[in-house]
Amino acid sequence: MSPILVSDAGPIRTITLNRPESRNALSPTMQFALIDALDAAATTSSVRVVVLTGAGSSFCAGLDLSALKRVETLQVTSSPEAMELADNTHRFSRILRTIYELPKPTIAAVNGHAIAGGTGIATVCDFTIAVPEAKFGYTEVKIGFVPAVVSVYLAMQVGERRARELLLTGRLFSAEYAHHLGLVTEVAQPADLMTRVQALAETLITNSPTSLRDTKALLADQHREWLDRSIEMSLAASLESRKTPDFLEGISAFLEKRKPKWSE
Repeated sequence: MSPILVSDAGPIRTITLNRPESRNALSPTMQFALIDALDAAATTSSVRVVVLTGAGSSFCAGLDLSALKRVETLQVTSSPEAMELADNTHRFSRILRTIYELPKPTIAAVNGHAIAGGTGIATVCDFTIAVPEAKFGYTEVKIGFVPAVVSVYLAMQVGERRARELLLTGRLFSAEYAHHLGLVTEVAQPADLMTRVQALAETLITNSPTSLRDTKALLADQHREWLDRSIEMSLAASLESRKTPDFLEGISAFLEKRKPKWSE
């Protein structure tokens, strides 16, 4: 089964995260496939709007922690496991940056929970339409992670004060609260979700594709220097945090469905 499904309805391309059995958690294979799908959408002239959604009852549960379990004995940054971990971190960062800078409008159709990296993907899109039942949350601190890359975009979107609240508590929050913060564009009932996404996409299609592309580029360029520097720092912080005892304990506790025993 392909981890990513791609379908076109005229000029609207829908990219579906397709691992419903794992709540669409981002395995390495899915990450590679998603990057390829985004790159293809960016360069396909017939595609005018890109929609991201999830198969099943979830949007995206973030990174696949089971894929990181085997690096829990990581000791040195030059080991093969460390290199793969670095690649994983850079892949996720590339996904967010690609969505953010995609030359075509992007809409997240959040059909269910979008957690950790899933929140990052959902809210870095130009528009985010979510069902009322959807939960969001930057839960990394609950399992020994540093919410590094997602913090860059969150702080830019809601300001540092709000970012601190969400990142340090790691709490889940509702679609309505996400809408209040400006992270969600609209809340729509499940039966109306794709209808609302379609209506927004059709509105965007009536606009000049050149103007849309240039407007997105202008907005991205205004933050490029700051974003480059911030992402570089976040990648370094993420890699360092993933060598800590708390990271190893957090993964084990999560997969074993128990409370973590922190080192401090």
